[in-house]
Amino acid sequence: MAFPTAECEAAFSAVYDSVLARWPDDVEALDVPTPYGSTRVHACGDGPPLFLLHGAGTTSMVWFANVGELSRSHRVYAVDQIGDAGRSVHDGRPITALADLMAWLDAVLDHLEVDRARMCGHSYGAWIALHYALYSSRVDQLALLDPTACFARWKLSYLMRAVPMLWPNAKRTRDFLRWETGGAPMDPACLEIQALAASFVGAKVVIKPNPKPAELSVPTLVLVAENSKAHDIRKLIARARRVVPHVETGVLPGVSHHGVPTGNAADVNRRLLRFFGKPAPVTAATDES
Repeated sequence: MAFPTAECEAAFSAVYDSVLARWPDDVEALDVPTPYGSTRVHACGDGPPLFLLHGAGTTSMVWFANVGELSRSHRVYAVDQIGDAGRSVHDGRPITALADLMAWLDAVLDHLEVDRARMCGHSYGAWIALHYALYSSRVDQLALLDPTACFARWKLSYLMRAVPMLWPNAKRTRDFLRWETGGAPMDPACLEIQALAASFVGAKVVIKPNPKPAELSVPTLVLVAENSKAHDIRKLIARARRVVPHVETGVLPGVSHHGVPTGNAADVNRRLLRFFGKPAPVTAATDES
């Protein structure tokens, strides 16, 4: 699992480091051993543990605009997904099924001596976080940012537009992201991370089975991107409110699926902190937008 050339890897590493330089001064780079390989976790702050799981190809650097605020009241752990581009090294057991992803996260929490935690994921990271909350009793609260394949199907128009991504390269990735964001400005460095990550040869992406959110037992926040082209946000919210026992929903205005979580980060941070600050689960579905 590697980049196709040393030059591509060096370019990726340089832009990754340029984003890391924008993180809080107290950030620690932790290399956590697991049976699947070494997992890079960027940790900062103090308080209840909060794990951040990024979308495919974005790396933990995508949280640069969120960790400053979140780490004022939490011990934040931003994880580079094993088998994806980033600083994790997938040189152990292969990731071939959902059980492997769950065991990998268990090993990360075990090494960090975290018994219970709050979890927040975006896109594919939300899919993983939802599955982990269903699998493990270690999740106290769950926040899902424009989650994919959790409550609603992919839009056919999104999938058709993504067909060239079956043969990914930096230009196709940039073009696709600019289409999905509707031309709205993206952080240039984060855009470049995703563009360069497209050439990374990684692990098989686990996409099955579908999660069963009706079985969630923890307070859950579902925030959708107003301009998401990935799915129908109305259907997504309606199903989340229908099936999840303790759920809050909200709409992030003016951002697309790939604009989260950096787009209008102040709003994302405010909503997350308000949710995680609640001492007890809500008793019915509510809308916090």
